[in-house]
Amino acid sequence: MKTLYLDCSMGAAGDMLTAALSELLEDKAPFFERLDSLLPQRVKVSAETVIRQGISGTSVTVLAGGEEEHSEDAHGHHHHHHDDHEHHDDDHHGHEHHHHHHDDDHHGHEHHHHASMQDIEDIITGLDVPEKVKKDAVAVYKLIAEAESAAHGRPVSEIHFHEVGTLDAVADVTAVCLLMDMLKPERVIASPVCVGYGHVHCAHGILPVPAPATAHILRGVPTYSGSIESELCTPTGAALLKYFVTEYGDMPVLTAERIGYGFGKKELPRLNCVRAFLGESGEETGDVAELCCNIDDMTGEALAAAERRLYSLGALEVFTTPVNMKKGRAGVLMTCLCPADKRAAFAEAILRNTTTIGVRERLCKRYTLSRREETVSTRFGEIRVKVSEGCGITRIKPEADDIEQAADRSGVTFEEVRAEAMNNYSRKFSKN
Repeated sequence: MKTLYLDCSMGAAGDMLTAALSELLEDKAPFFERLDSLLPQRVKVSAETVIRQGISGTSVTVLAGGEEEHSEDAHGHHHHHHDDHEHHDDDHHGHEHHHHHHDDDHHGHEHHHHASMQDIEDIITGLDVPEKVKKDAVAVYKLIAEAESAAHGRPVSEIHFHEVGTLDAVADVTAVCLLMDMLKPERVIASPVCVGYGHVHCAHGILPVPAPATAHILRGVPTYSGSIESELCTPTGAALLKYFVTEYGDMPVLTAERIGYGFGKKELPRLNCVRAFLGESGEETGDVAELCCNIDDMTGEALAAAERRLYSLGALEVFTTPVNMKKGRAGVLMTCLCPADKRAAFAEAILRNTTTIGVRERLCKRYTLSRREETVSTRFGEIRVKVSEGCGITRIKPEADDIEQAADRSGVTFEEVRAEAMNNYSRKFSKN
């Protein structure tokens, strides 16, 4: 299964996600040329390869009208807002506040324009990108608008975003949605998100980290503060994670084919980046229960009947292992794998259908290859073929029952039918 894993141990921002995902492409330069041509003329996106703490990665810069989003942290130092994980004006400034910036012609402080959610939708829907990308980008921005609405106690229709920050975030959101459409991962997993700690200046005053809108977006997502005093997760980064990530946790068993590093510009005690891993993984099917018991006083026929009963209830696997028990008696260890949430019912079924007086339980993680069934034609008839894939592995196994029936009908050996089924499937696979 094609899997994307995002390491968010230094948080996430839109530009950093863009940079990390772009490194998963064969060549990122054409992507940024395309992105720059798609966006409004006053928006310029550039990417450069940089070395940070001895590691090579990509840094992305977005200029709107020649400006880059800025903010001020609680210590009074100015920072490049977007790349430094600092608090986005567009993400947190409601329409009732004015935001002062120097214009390009340096004619003093003037008020910038503001954009509504409808203005943002109009920008996104007017872009020359696939409809799915437009739909995804609008949905991501709506998460930000809804978080602003909740944070400021105003309807979404009354939330307005600062123009420079709006174009900056639209570029990030569009870039990530377009990259996800190009990479097409079947599964997206992220680590728990480090949000940082401390305070950040915005138009509303000094706010705690994570800022209110970011905290609202990240409800239901595993987060932690970590040891870095800085705003590590921006609202745009949070919204992109919330929209695309379906699982959070440690990296699964993954055969990585490409790894991307997306840097922010701020110098921090730890490498300031999002890491993206793209590769093949097995399918993690969640927790399973392993139920075991020792038996030394049942016949083989009775054990087989108990196994059939457990399979009829939906057991994933039932097997027995020879063991030596007390007093030197020969016995069997019966093991039943079942869904974790049904383990009590299976334990009862084991107690009811065997002579054991106790069942042991252990919860396990289960990883499997993804499986499907296809059909291949042979001289001896149609044969079903089981195909298992994942982690860069492909396994093919013709159905034994079909082979045996075809061999009996045709008067040939089991091996002749199996060999032809394998050969015919291989030819079919190579053509496809």
